[in-house]
Amino acid sequence: MSSSAKAEAVLALHRFGMGPRPGSIAAIEADPRGALIAELDLPSAGEVAAASLPSSAKAFRAVTDAYAKRQAKAIVAKKEQDAKRQQMAEAASMTEGAAEGTSEMAAKIAAEAVPDPGRPIYLEEARVRIAAALGTEIGFGERLVWFWSNHFCVSADKIRSMSGAYEREAIRPHVLGRFTDLLLAAEGHAAMLFYLDQTVSMGANSVAGINRTRGLNENLAREILELHTLGVRSGYTQEDVIGFANVLTGWTLVPPGDNPEHGGEFTFNPRLHEPGVQKVLGKIYEDETVEQGRAVLRDLAAHPATATHVATKLARHFIADTPPAPLVERMAKVFLDTGGDLKEIAKAMVSSPEAWTEPPTKLKRPSEWVVGMVRATGRSQADPARFTDGQALLGEPLWRPSSPKGFPDDEGSWINGMGRRLDVANNFAERLSGGVDPQDVIETVLGYLVSSEVKQAVSRAESRQQALVLLFMSAEFQRR
Repeated sequence: MSSSAKAEAVLALHRFGMGPRPGSIAAIEADPRGALIAELDLPSAGEVAAASLPSSAKAFRAVTDAYAKRQAKAIVAKKEQDAKRQQMAEAASMTEGAAEGTSEMAAKIAAEAVPDPGRPIYLEEARVRIAAALGTEIGFGERLVWFWSNHFCVSADKIRSMSGAYEREAIRPHVLGRFTDLLLAAEGHAAMLFYLDQTVSMGANSVAGINRTRGLNENLAREILELHTLGVRSGYTQEDVIGFANVLTGWTLVPPGDNPEHGGEFTFNPRLHEPGVQKVLGKIYEDETVEQGRAVLRDLAAHPATATHVATKLARHFIADTPPAPLVERMAKVFLDTGGDLKEIAKAMVSSPEAWTEPPTKLKRPSEWVVGMVRATGRSQADPARFTDGQALLGEPLWRPSSPKGFPDDEGSWINGMGRRLDVANNFAERLSGGVDPQDVIETVLGYLVSSEVKQAVSRAESRQQALVLLFMSAEFQRR
């Protein structure tokens, strides 16, 4: 096979996949573009592996129940200690300050005796996600899951129990379907409603709004318009945000304490919904049920500005920080012509000449780089606690973006973290150097990717550990 075919196979694995692993270059070099498209028709390893995980609602109920039990245990323990303190105070055997501290300590110990299921759930979700990324042949489908999960992001800092399940339930099943269905699934998921404070939003003239003298929260409506669909400076106004926020009132979740079987699930509560017709982007929406909001979302999904926004973000993520305009235009046209068929848009991207002629200067995000390291050494599993700690150290903690914008996709946001990458690479290489030969990685995994300068540096390294670090920190491995 020619060197150009190998070069295209390497580019396919780095630019669109999770990075090469032993034998992967040889497996696709006959037709890299065809291999990428063919992978989109295969079942997702992530879907199969996640079959045993709890639903987001069940996980939410488990954590809420545990919190309630912890609180109850703390209250009981404090009352018991307060009673003892009173007895001891009457006997003048303890000072007031020492007695108060003893009560607080007793409450804390009692609460911590009830296990918090939140972290185990989070780590098990992480384990399944990591295994899917390591086990896939190329990883184009997994990269699309990661992209859309970041586009429609929630944060585990606010809703840890649901963060992984949200990706499984709202994102993964729809990344190769229609954008409309993905949009509806993401915005109607309980994790999104909780994350963007939709659960506290109520129409000022709704039954609940009048009785509780509370009102509108614009967060969900604003982020849908600005981040998820149309994009900034696309023509919508503050009046559109308010109108859309009114449309979405009533979108909430079943309180876990009120319903032990369905708590944490999506529900439409008409008592929270702003009555009357609403106007968004010049269109009147009369239906006052949950369908009013779904109608607005369907119209936003079909808007030309949404097509351009989505095409630009996809091309920026996969191809270049400043994506070629012809590529974006072609992808946006496919979006509109196919009614937002995401598989066809992905195919159009990898079939476009610009996707292959752009130089590999795109700096990998930390999560992509870490997975690439593990794949390059032939590992198919990773400790989720160690893995998530590493991502946090590198500034991209799993399912924990600092804002609804998600993690950035440009070099400027990540280039200052190269020192931390060196620390992670050194630690990883130290643990694996005894069982991984750097020359094998060059010959059977990276091949054409490695420059003669890097090969020479590796051959002169003082140890296997140092040689592996040189490989992982090379520009060829950091960029795609």
